[in-house]
Amino acid sequence: MNIMKIAPAPGAHDFQLLIKNILAYSLMLEPEREIVYSNKHRYNYFTLNKRIRQLANALQHLGLSGGAPVAVLDYDSHRYLECYFAIPMTANVLHTVNWRLSPAQILYTIRHAKDEVIIVHEDFLPLIESFAGQMPSVKHIIVTTDDTATQTGAYPHYEALLAAMPESYDFPDFDEDAVATMFYTTGTTGDPKGVYYTHRQLVLHTYHLAATFGFVAGATGRFGSDDVYMPLTSMFHVHAWGFPYLATMYSLKQVYVGKFDAANVLDLITNEKPTFSHCVPTILQMLFAKAEEVPTDFSGWKLVSGGAAMPESLAKKAILKGIDLRASYGMSETCPVICGGYIPLHCKDKDIDWQAKARSRTGMPPAFVEMKIADEQGNEVAHDDYTTGEILVRAPWLTQGYLHDHERGAQLWEGGYLHTGDVATINKHHSIRIADRIKDVIKSGGEWISSLALENYIGQHHAVAEVAVVGMPDPQWGERPYALVVPATGKTLTIELLQQHLQQFIDNGELSKWAMPEHFEWVSAIPKTSVGKIDKKVIRGQLSKI
Repeated sequence: MNIMKIAPAPGAHDFQLLIKNILAYSLMLEPEREIVYSNKHRYNYFTLNKRIRQLANALQHLGLSGGAPVAVLDYDSHRYLECYFAIPMTANVLHTVNWRLSPAQILYTIRHAKDEVIIVHEDFLPLIESFAGQMPSVKHIIVTTDDTATQTGAYPHYEALLAAMPESYDFPDFDEDAVATMFYTTGTTGDPKGVYYTHRQLVLHTYHLAATFGFVAGATGRFGSDDVYMPLTSMFHVHAWGFPYLATMYSLKQVYVGKFDAANVLDLITNEKPTFSHCVPTILQMLFAKAEEVPTDFSGWKLVSGGAAMPESLAKKAILKGIDLRASYGMSETCPVICGGYIPLHCKDKDIDWQAKARSRTGMPPAFVEMKIADEQGNEVAHDDYTTGEILVRAPWLTQGYLHDHERGAQLWEGGYLHTGDVATINKHHSIRIADRIKDVIKSGGEWISSLALENYIGQHHAVAEVAVVGMPDPQWGERPYALVVPATGKTLTIELLQQHLQQFIDNGELSKWAMPEHFEWVSAIPKTSVGKIDKKVIRGQLSKI
């Protein structure tokens, strides 16, 4: 193919897509709006920009001249937001450490990333100190606290370090393909895998969020410059889904909750009046449970759910409480958002049961996302909302591999598409519905059973608070579904009642008769991963010992 290229004029500027340009716009629209840290601190965008420049000077003072990984272990806070900008804007690399991992895994990520500086909340300092002598790349440890103290023993304090630095800093231009952030995702086997993102990818993802959540009329849970933003997804997890960058660019009021506590979040909802949040379904369940003790008005709250399938029963409860709910989809390797809920304009007044089903669907890929549901040979499956395949995706903001792991990176990108490991169907309207993770699909007597579908149907029983379904070995059928059920407070549950409940979905053709579980176990809690997803690996391990 022939193409035309024209050399730029002498002096023409080769504009690079850098995170510094996101921050620069924060002083244009509403710089007097506040950034709030729980009930502890609040300041405006002028102060945010000043403190980011001071942090940049502090990093330079510590000898970081670019390309150096800086680890952050902190609660969701104004400080973390400052790190989101200052570290990559100085051409260094922000490593957001998942402090919910095991100590051994945390140490592994610090060593594997070759972190040179660790910014750590005092709550996690004993953990970091326990690694003494095992972190050869670490040159400096900086401690943060939530009180006004500026001294923490042998380590420099974050606030004291900033206070000693100049308030001016000229952020340089550099290659937009420079790595800006990295973090680690845990799989079912092996060590955590490092994913990484460039400035270009993060800027493009930010604009993608603006268009997908702000422009599309049929998108539920729309996000605009007049919203009050309160993330309920940990900032160490996939850039808090990227929304802090968008909220900062358009100078929204932002509310950061700190160490998660359901009662504190409900108090912030009442007092700070957030209008847009995002979280995994588990967080929403916890808030609803706490709201039974502390009545809270959720009306007018727009909520994006992701990280795990949204049960229709939970979606219905949210709608009844006046929440504008929207499911979304992504993963650590996709920056993360690559799919979102969409309600056709002619369907916006449908009844609540239709709404709950539609709003809990995975939704449609947005512009600039190439997605297909493919069989094992890589061929697209029929758009019949029945035939399943793996979600394969390409987009400008996907991680290009795994850090220091060429082999697993090549497996991730086999055939030129990123392999998600998620099984889904797609309908004639291009709307996707996650069926399961490949590793969680239950194969019973030659039939494939979706654990997510079973969880959805079981969860619709009024006496079920939470449910998880896994496949367990069976001598006759290969595998059979096994359900862990958390009964709702004060409700009576029996196996017979749940089987009678499921029978209606079998009778109307929504569920195969082979999917009816024989094994139910009542539990007080469902094991969760470090980011609030149901941990089916742990569940299978526990059940195998029974």
